[in-house]
Amino acid sequence: MAVQTHLSSLEESPIAYRGLELLATAVVLLSERRMIRYANPAAENLFELSRRQLVGHSAASVFGDTPALFQAIDKAVTNGASYTEQELEIGILAKPRLHLSCTVSVVDTSGAALLHEFRHIDQQLKIAREERLLEQQQANRELIRSLAHEIKNPLGGIRGAAQLLERELDRAPLIEYTQVIIGEADRLQTLVDRLLTPHRLPKYRRTNIHEILSRVGNVVQAEFPRITIQSDFDISLPEFDADPEQLTQAVFNVVRNAAQALDNVPGPREIRVRTRVARGVTLSRRRHRLALALFIEDNGPGVPEAIRDKIFFPLVSGREGGSGLGLTIAQTFIAQHNGAIECDSVPGRTVFTILLPLEFHRAGA
Repeated sequence: MAVQTHLSSLEESPIAYRGLELLATAVVLLSERRMIRYANPAAENLFELSRRQLVGHSAASVFGDTPALFQAIDKAVTNGASYTEQELEIGILAKPRLHLSCTVSVVDTSGAALLHEFRHIDQQLKIAREERLLEQQQANRELIRSLAHEIKNPLGGIRGAAQLLERELDRAPLIEYTQVIIGEADRLQTLVDRLLTPHRLPKYRRTNIHEILSRVGNVVQAEFPRITIQSDFDISLPEFDADPEQLTQAVFNVVRNAAQALDNVPGPREIRVRTRVARGVTLSRRRHRLALALFIEDNGPGVPEAIRDKIFFPLVSGREGGSGLGLTIAQTFIAQHNGAIECDSVPGRTVFTILLPLEFHRAGA
């Protein structure tokens, strides 16, 4: 009977908790008597219990023998302020124990007195590591960009001087030397241009990701005819606002990178490109109900362990003769779309995962 009372009370005031529905953090609200008043979808996923199994029950009956949790509640109530317990082991029913951190806050809203935020400890470490990597990569990109600007001007002077010198020479061997200087200057100019190009802001328009993937697949297949490229597309994915040129370049860099890794591998060489709908994804610290998940998988030798955590850094390459810019540019373009790109690699299987919010009516679209 108590469960029904709490559930009906919750249904009477859904607006009070609407903002918590979209959070990636597991949130549980307790009453003064420490009865569960509300649990958001993230909490249902974390504890593997439905809202009906949580709401209306006491915290003691759900969270079992977890004295550290109730000590945190007592401290928050006593001090009238938030209190965080960094390491908790919570056992729920017969499920494996969860290693969590919990922040308890005193609130006063719709019959709730305490707000609990639960996070996986490993998830916190992952978020902190990702933030550090993003900061480091941003610093590296800014450094590379500054160096590119510094190189650009004297490079033009070197090329111009070589052209003037060539006009004054009448011996073929000497002219060949000036041609080498001009050729190398042009190569460096191309490299500098590639370093500076990713900083153009996206120009959004309605984009079909599968048209981009088909075009990229055809181009890479023509360059690497011995590699099989398989497509597994979710046709329910809608069009969304994006910069098709930037996305094409980003996807091309990743697929071509996979093809180059497979080029000298014996046996079957396969690249598999899959699209799916991802739900409840947090990107750039913002929760998205729907997102595009793109998986680019190959059966190559894998990313060398020494550079596995640095493959998106500028000028880092696991291939001899590689510029180390392809994945950096891909990450920059994906980040400019508020997306994320990750790599999971072991020998025989490397998967690049790209997540993009399926947003409509972006600014500038």
